[in-house]
Amino acid sequence: MSSAPAPVELDRPDIAEDVASDRPWLAIVWNDPINLMSYVTYVFQAVFGYPKAKAEKLMMDVHHKGRAVVASGTREEMERDVEVLHSYGLWATVKRDD
Repeated sequence: MSSAPAPVELDRPDIAEDVASDRPWLAIVWNDPINLMSYVTYVFQAVFGYPKAKAEKLMMDVHHKGRAVVASGTREEMERDVEVLHSYGLWATVKRDD
């Protein structure tokens, strides 16, 4: 008499977890009372290689809305970008995309 193997339960991936892990991270620059608008535009061009028009639009978002998402990607990439932005004297943070 041979015994059948016991059924094995397999873990099903939690779909919500999978979707959450696919969300990118964001580098956000916040408005500050110190840096000139022209300087912020320059930093966006220098750090990210943005054309002047895109850099100016992001700078205006920072100025009028108080913040702008300037990049998105992996957590490590955004942490590096924020470190670089800090080295230029900008107030920047990393956040998971909602």
